[in-house]
Amino acid sequence: MKRTRKKTTKQETLQQPTVAITMTAEDKAAAEKKAAEEKAAEKKVAEEKAAAEKKVAEEKAAAEKKAAEEKAAAEKKAAEEKAAAEKAAAIAAAEKEAALREAEAAKKAREDAIEATYRKRFDRHFEELRWLYMELYGNSSMFAELCDNMKRFYMERNTDLRASDASREKRPDWYKQNDMMGMMFYIDNFAGNMKGVQKKLDYIEQCGVNYIHLMPFLDTPEGRSDGGYAVSDFRKVQEKLGTMEDLEHLTAACHEKDINVCMDFVMNHTSEDHEWAKRARQGDGEYMGRYFFFDNWDIPAKYEQTVPQVFPTTAPGNFTWLPDAGHFVMTSFYPYQWDLNYRNPRVFNEMMYNFLFLANKGIDIVRIDAVPYIWKELGTTCRNLQQVHTIVRMMRMIGEIVCPGILLLGEVVMEPEKVVPYFGTVEKPECHMLYNVTTMATTWHTVATRDVSLLKKQLDIVDSLPKDYVFLNYLRCHDDIGWGLDYATLEQEGMMERSHKQYLNDYFQGYAGNSTSRGELYNADPVTGDARFCGTTASMCGIEKAGFEQDPAAMDLAIRKDLMLHAYMFMQSGIPVLYSGDEIAQVNDYTYKDDPNKVADSRYIHRGVMHWDLAEKRNDPSTVEGKMFLGLQKLEQIRKEEKAFVSYADTWTVETWEKGVLCIGRFYDGEKIYGLFNFSEYDKTAWINGNDGLYVDLISGQKMKACGVNIPAFGYYYLKKL
Repeated sequence: MKRTRKKTTKQETLQQPTVAITMTAEDKAAAEKKAAEEKAAEKKVAEEKAAAEKKVAEEKAAAEKKAAEEKAAAEKKAAEEKAAAEKAAAIAAAEKEAALREAEAAKKAREDAIEATYRKRFDRHFEELRWLYMELYGNSSMFAELCDNMKRFYMERNTDLRASDASREKRPDWYKQNDMMGMMFYIDNFAGNMKGVQKKLDYIEQCGVNYIHLMPFLDTPEGRSDGGYAVSDFRKVQEKLGTMEDLEHLTAACHEKDINVCMDFVMNHTSEDHEWAKRARQGDGEYMGRYFFFDNWDIPAKYEQTVPQVFPTTAPGNFTWLPDAGHFVMTSFYPYQWDLNYRNPRVFNEMMYNFLFLANKGIDIVRIDAVPYIWKELGTTCRNLQQVHTIVRMMRMIGEIVCPGILLLGEVVMEPEKVVPYFGTVEKPECHMLYNVTTMATTWHTVATRDVSLLKKQLDIVDSLPKDYVFLNYLRCHDDIGWGLDYATLEQEGMMERSHKQYLNDYFQGYAGNSTSRGELYNADPVTGDARFCGTTASMCGIEKAGFEQDPAAMDLAIRKDLMLHAYMFMQSGIPVLYSGDEIAQVNDYTYKDDPNKVADSRYIHRGVMHWDLAEKRNDPSTVEGKMFLGLQKLEQIRKEEKAFVSYADTWTVETWEKGVLCIGRFYDGEKIYGLFNFSEYDKTAWINGNDGLYVDLISGQKMKACGVNIPAFGYYYLKKL
């Protein structure tokens, strides 16, 4: 029978008895071995895991250690760098502070030195300056104001100018050397404007010039300028000429080339367009007091009784009626130039401030225009009064306190006995330099008469003056020639003043005495017969005529005459000054007649524009320009090389026993030079007796004795004792 297997339930299974399984030893050993191997494997795995974990932990610890070390090192480095930086900053701060203290100390030392220098100069002049000021004005508050402003201008003076002041103080005779030579010109005529002048400094150097006189350049009204002498603003340059900044740049450029700059300072009057005049015209009493205003003719009439007229023909009288103001105002020169009232201390103070302002722009030489006219006194001529000398003396002291490098040049166009006082005295000097006006006029008298006797006498007067007195010598300038000669002497020789003036004016116009001169009269007075003369040196010497007539022989003679006059001028005691254009023999310019603002003033005939096309020929000895320029250059070089030409050399005239020949002697430091000049168109002999050995002519190199020297027509020699 088929057996059916009963399906066992789970419970039944659990309840079934365990069946013992018997293992053999081999199976047991194998199992144990397997279990040991498995256990060993597990241990190995565990060990490897532990090793790995240990390695990881060690690496982590190493990394953390390294990171910590790097962090510590970085922090240490940062701390060290911070400490170093803080230390460096502290050191830098200390050094900066020390440097600042040092700089402040140095600045204070400089300021103290500057202050001490000023105080020393101020103290040297204070008592006299105060005494003169109080004598003139009796106003202590105005004097105190003046002193305060003097110091202000001194402190504003730049470093370079102060250095120049100090240098010149150590060498007060710096301008008396034989290397000083000047040139005067109108800025617009010479080079257009100030920047143009700056571009022409090389040319000026080639001319041997180290001192330039810039003719008036301050602001003036068009058509009423009097050639720039009617100033409407003392602190503004004419717009067509530039600006104050241009002036500073020009003076600085000049100083780099050791060229001194001179300007005109118009003290006597202002333009009617000046701010003071405008306020005065409006009736402002404070400003009316700066001029001479009168509401009726009573006092002006009294002035007119004693005061000469400057321009009797073109501007007669000394007063002008102002209908809009209802007053007369004093106008010594032209109606649009109002005389300043120096009785008013405000006028003096303000003009001194203008003077110092301009000095601080780099001006080296201040030309005081019309200085004899400055002080007015009823019942006098209003010329050369003592108060003028007081004012100039105070101006000299103010300059020596604030800007001692400045020179004062006085324009005193009068006879010698009235000119010389403007030097002051050696102990109390006034002007440093004066124009040798009478000698200039006497020179042209000599040209017209071919007689040197009056010129010799005039030179003897100049030579007798103290060596500290320095004259500016010139042949021509911007102004006319007035025939202010020694007529007392001339009358002894039969030359009466009126007739001789007529002869001179006729001669230089080319009408008398076999004259080759060309020119025009200025301010001719038909009543007195008096007149002045205008023309360039070249035209007055015959170069214009010879050129017009195309006469080569006449031209050579005219050039020689021109050079002779310059050689003679260089021989005089003082500083020679050229008028621009003379170095190339520039002739009269008649185009002024086409200008309505100039046609009435014949002085513009010798104020023509510089012909730079002609100047380009200056180095060509075959041209008129070259002959003149190179001839002058040679004379200038001799003057600079020979120490006997210093201003303080002994100078005298020597009798030649020939009325047409002048001889001037110069001696300094063992060296002697004779200058011989033939003022005649004929060959002459100078009958001098220099029997002391051989001489050499510095111009030609010829050796000769200074005895019976033959001189060709208009010839000249510089004979130096060997």
